Amino acid sequence: MKGVAIAAITAMSMGMLTGCGGDKNQDGEEKTEDKVYKIGVVQLVQHGALDQANQGMIDGLKDNGYEEGKNLKIDQQNAQNDQSNLQTIAQQFLSNEVDMIFAIATPAAQVMASATEDIPIIGTAITSFEEANLVQSDEAPGTNVTGTTDMTPVAEQIDLLLQVVPDAKTIGTVYTSSEKNSEVQVAILDEVAAERGLTVVKRTISNVNDIQQATQSLVSEVDAVWLPTDNNVASAMSQVVSITDEAGLVTLGGEESQVLAGATLTYGINFYQIGYNAGVMAAQILDGESVPAEMPIQNPTELKLVINSDAVENIGITIPQELLDQAEMVTTQSN
Repeated sequence: MKGVAIAAITAMSMGMLTGCGGDKNQDGEEKTEDKVYKIGVVQLVQHGALDQANQGMIDGLKDNGYEEGKNLKIDQQNAQNDQSNLQTIAQQFLSNEVDMIFAIATPAAQVMASATEDIPIIGTAITSFEEANLVQSDEAPGTNVTGTTDMTPVAEQIDLLLQVVPDAKTIGTVYTSSEKNSEVQVAILDEVAAERGLTVVKRTISNVNDIQQATQSLVSEVDAVWLPTDNNVASAMSQVVSITDEAGLVTLGGEESQVLAGATLTYGINFYQIGYNAGVMAAQILDGESVPAEMPIQNPTELKLVINSDAVENIGITIPQELLDQAEMVTTQSN
C-alpha cells in the first residue's frame, strides 16, 4: 500500500508539473522563470553603424522579454577587425557553451558559422547572407544562421546623387577588396551606373591604413563619390571626407552614420533598426517559436534621406529644395 501511495503522489506531482508547463525553450525544455541564457555577441570592429546595430539587438531582445541581469548573461566581444581575434572569440563562445551567438558584420558571421553548426547564430549588418555562404537561401536559410541584412538601395542612392550633381559623368568609390559585402554592393553599382551612362572609378583597400592614399588618388578623376557600407571605410570616414571636402566633391555615404561622420548625404538604412529586428528574431528563437533554418532573412524596413548641413557648407553646393523638404538635417559628430 505504501508503494502504491508513493506512486500515486508521484503521478499527481508529474501531472501538476505538466499542467503548469506548456511553453518550451529552444532546447525543447520547459521554460522556467529562473532560466538564464548565455548570449555571445561578437562585433567585427567599432564604428557608428555597427555600434547602433549592436544596441538595437540588445534592445530588441529586452523589449521581447530577455534582459541582461534577469534572464540573460551577455558576453560582448569586439574583434578589432582582426581575423585571428574572431577565431579566438568563436572558441571562447564554444568553451563557454553559449546558447546563442549574435554576429555583427559579414566576417564575424562567417567565422562563427565555421566554428559551429549547432548554436543558433543571429547575424546583422550583413549585405548578402547567400553570397557569404551563410545560408542556402534567404527565404529558407537551412542552416543555424539567420538575421537581417544591410543591403544598400544603390539605384536610389545614385539617382539621389544625380539630383544633387546633375552633370556628373564619373562616380568614384573606395572599398575593401576582401569584404564580400562591399564586393556585392560595388557589383550593383556597376550595373546601375551602366544603365545611367555613368563611369565608375574604383579604388580598393586592404585596411584602414590604405584609406588616405586611395581617396587622394581618386578625387581628381571623379565628379562625385559613392561609398558602400564598408567596415574599413566607415572606421575612417573622417579621413575620407577631409579629402573629398577639400576637393569640393559630394560624398554619398552608404548609411546614416557615415553622414554623421561627415559624408554629404545618404538615402539609406537605419542600422539600429536592423539590429533591433534581429533582436526580435532572437527572442522568437529563445521562445521556441522557430529555428534559424526556418526563419527567412529580413531586409531593412526603414530607409531615410539624411543631409549633413556642415558638409554642404564645406563644399559649397546647393541642395534642391525638394530634397531639403524631405530630409533629416544633421551636423558632423566628432568620434
